[in-house]
Amino acid sequence: MFSKKFQSSKVISLSFAHFIHDVYSSFLAPLLPLLIDKFGLSYTLASFLSISQRIPNILNPLVGIIADHYPVRLFVIVSPLLTAISMSLLGIAPSYIVLCILLFVAGLSSVFFHVPSPVLVKEISGNRVGKGMGFYMIGGELARTLGPLIIAGAISIWGLEGSYKLIPFGILASIIIYIKLKKVDTVKASRENKNISIGKTFKKLLPLFLIMAGLILFRQLMKSGLTTFLPTYFKDIKSQGEWVGVIALVVYEAGGILGTLFGGSLSDRIGRKKVLLASGIISPFLLILFLHSQGIIGFAILIVMGLIQFSSSPVLLAYIQDINSDHPSFVNSIYMFISFAFSALTVLLFGVVSDWKDLSFALNISAYIALGAIPFIILLPNKKR
Repeated sequence: MFSKKFQSSKVISLSFAHFIHDVYSSFLAPLLPLLIDKFGLSYTLASFLSISQRIPNILNPLVGIIADHYPVRLFVIVSPLLTAISMSLLGIAPSYIVLCILLFVAGLSSVFFHVPSPVLVKEISGNRVGKGMGFYMIGGELARTLGPLIIAGAISIWGLEGSYKLIPFGILASIIIYIKLKKVDTVKASRENKNISIGKTFKKLLPLFLIMAGLILFRQLMKSGLTTFLPTYFKDIKSQGEWVGVIALVVYEAGGILGTLFGGSLSDRIGRKKVLLASGIISPFLLILFLHSQGIIGFAILIVMGLIQFSSSPVLLAYIQDINSDHPSFVNSIYMFISFAFSALTVLLFGVVSDWKDLSFALNISAYIALGAIPFIILLPNKKR
């Protein structure tokens, strides 16, 4: 039996692993303007780079099945190292094809990290799963805040081709992660008794998965557009320098840190659906305000938008972990598959629309489309399954 007590030291260790992994996986967005110029890419081809990083998520269910039968500590330790190496090599990639291959490897590594780790967090969070997911997601949001600054600083010092010099830091970080997580060995992503087959579990939860699919599809277009193309938006539409776009992304992700910090804990108190509804209603209007703002006001809106929009991330994870199943990693893998699959689809759609019109038009449309998530949030079951 796992303790019902919130095990803060272990949760923080997993949050640190999440931080290291996602620092490197966040390099693409700030590098994108430079890669577009280097290889003469259209927005559609640029969006395929992001898709290459997300394609491995079709393997999520398979990884979930594996994680339900074996201890997953090794996955959590090795994945950040693989991601660090592949993402640090983007600057010296000689061709568009090599870029896609490197991003595919990083995406595969991400799958082996993100599928089992939330299940581990659940088991060591006791009866405060929302709080645990908030801590876990803070690691990811802090990484996506600092990651663009780290890669931008590295490029300013070593140039685009010098990005590989960040690899040793990834190696050191993996050693630290190993030291921190070696005592989490007793935590497994599986339960001893598997009384229900995976097929029956999937069939039973299919209605919930379909609701989640609709929710994620409508909200993801806006989020994918911002996290992937925000620096490019400032460069191409606002005619600002590269650092301005990077800072804008950092401000947006900084708001996301606050959102993940409070969103999960708040949902433990007032309910998951209430937090999701507030985020789903407010976020699109904040994006519209941002697109019609200038200067410091726009940056202020960005940080509030990040807070509101990202508050739903730990809530959705906690909602999935609330499901009482004999196959927790498999259930989580289906959610991750839906999330990342629609993330890839929407970023491609965003790139196509941006080529057809421009980035500003695509962002405007994404805000209105995001309102379509509200009916699906309402359809979510109120009680824990």
